[in-house]
Amino acid sequence: MKTFRFLLVVLSLSAIGLRGADLPALRKQGTATQLIVDGQPFLARGGELGNSSGEPDYLRASWPKLKAMNLNTVVAPVYWDVLEPVEGNFDFATVDGLIADARANGMRLVLLWFGTWKNSMSCYAPAWVKVDPTRFPRAQDSAGRGMEILSPFSAVNRDTDARAFAALMHHLKTSDAAHTVILVQVENEIGMIPEARDHSPAAEKAFAAPVPPALVDYLAQHRAQLAPELLAVWNAAGGKASGTWAEVFGAGSAGEEIFMAWYFATYTQAVTAAGKAELPLPMYANAALIRPGYQPGQYPSAGPLPHLIDVWRAAAPALDFLSPDIYFQDFSHWAGLYTRGGNPLFIPEAMRSPEAAVNALYAFGALDAIGFCPFSVESNTEPAAGYLTASFDLVRQLTPLLVEKQGRGLTAGFLQESVETKQPQQVRLGNWIFHVSFERAAPPQLADGLAVVIGTENSALAAGGRAGAAPAGGLMVALGDDEFLFAGIGLTITFDPAGGGRDQAGLLSVEEGRYVDGQWRHVRRLNGDQTHQGRHVRLEPGRFAIQRVKLYRYH
Repeated sequence: MKTFRFLLVVLSLSAIGLRGADLPALRKQGTATQLIVDGQPFLARGGELGNSSGEPDYLRASWPKLKAMNLNTVVAPVYWDVLEPVEGNFDFATVDGLIADARANGMRLVLLWFGTWKNSMSCYAPAWVKVDPTRFPRAQDSAGRGMEILSPFSAVNRDTDARAFAALMHHLKTSDAAHTVILVQVENEIGMIPEARDHSPAAEKAFAAPVPPALVDYLAQHRAQLAPELLAVWNAAGGKASGTWAEVFGAGSAGEEIFMAWYFATYTQAVTAAGKAELPLPMYANAALIRPGYQPGQYPSAGPLPHLIDVWRAAAPALDFLSPDIYFQDFSHWAGLYTRGGNPLFIPEAMRSPEAAVNALYAFGALDAIGFCPFSVESNTEPAAGYLTASFDLVRQLTPLLVEKQGRGLTAGFLQESVETKQPQQVRLGNWIFHVSFERAAPPQLADGLAVVIGTENSALAAGGRAGAAPAGGLMVALGDDEFLFAGIGLTITFDPAGGGRDQAGLLSVEEGRYVDGQWRHVRRLNGDQTHQGRHVRLEPGRFAIQRVKLYRYH
């Protein structure tokens, strides 16, 4: 009863509070969703802090480094155990310090609520929660042993977390009128491990009960748009519209994962709704992805994973979107899965390897991303830090152009699927077909200007297979029917007119330059060797650049 009394007090206070006039929000433009900050579309050139780097006194020395990497956003954890060290008593000093330092450095913040779950576990629950498993029950394995995971089947667990999260959002409403905080993540990488589901008494009772009609009704209404993996599990069990969880989704681990996803998501919905009642900032939940071949229970199961997005949407409508934490090489595959059904792409965690620099360009160019954030960014070292700095400088220059073109089919991204992929990537935009090849940095012993002949000795390095090779990738923006902008590194682009026929493509002009305050500044005209005598556009390996290109037809 104490929990609900406090929540009602907080909610009543929020009813009389004034919301900021320029509250960050999401807005549709064509097929894209844009993040609006201070009334303008915003692309988050971000970086997530390491888990234990979110305290202001520790982080303060890193702000100059973060600014030097061209970040405009820092993704920072908020720790429940620090926020509420004694039940009902809140300490916002850490949050206030982060906000003050971010403002002083011209940055925005995305706050991560490390509440009930962080990477599946409940390691950030306050001590008074951890030591009282009777009041705050834990998930249990199939042998009945308690786990370091608070059970989502406990209303007390849920309401206690929701109360603390609502207090955080109420504090932001009263202390962050400038809206330094632009997004909030609810929990972190929710999931069950090392078994597919909770076996506590409350969980067993729920598993034996009928599937909630709200879920099967949603699945039936959206059958044609469901993730194919989810639809396959449902159909394999007979596609039933009612029954127990085992009857509707099967008794195996795949069905158990769907069961857990529903209850994790409904729990997260309650926490999110409590926070939004205080301050309706855009909110999301993130997922730890699945290693190839792993089965439910071997990875953090039942989180907002690609095959479970529909379950999460049905159970947690207060969440504005779902996000992937991408640490695998096949970046384009995983990122693309999180654009299903119009889900806005925000990547709160990614590898901080050299490839992050081109992954970011691909995400903004190909997938209308609203943000990209390498993990533990304060620990970034060369050469990855230098590549990210240069890449984010391009994004900074191009932001006015990108946000103008998003969702209108006027942008594209280029990314090599793997270093072994030799076939050029092919993209059609308007009346032209673009063939894009990727070129890694040449071995340092080869002089600039010499042709690089790839033999057995240097092939691995040139393909990015050995340390020292630069990344390759980028993006394209249509400036007109026959004029295009290319930004990136290590790209060679050739052209064909769409539609076949006798016409061929030629380069009318190619120039290198930069954007300053949204205006193009010419640096040099490219021709001759730099365009292979008018036969291709080349963004050389090892250096990020922007080129504007005009095409024409001849036969």
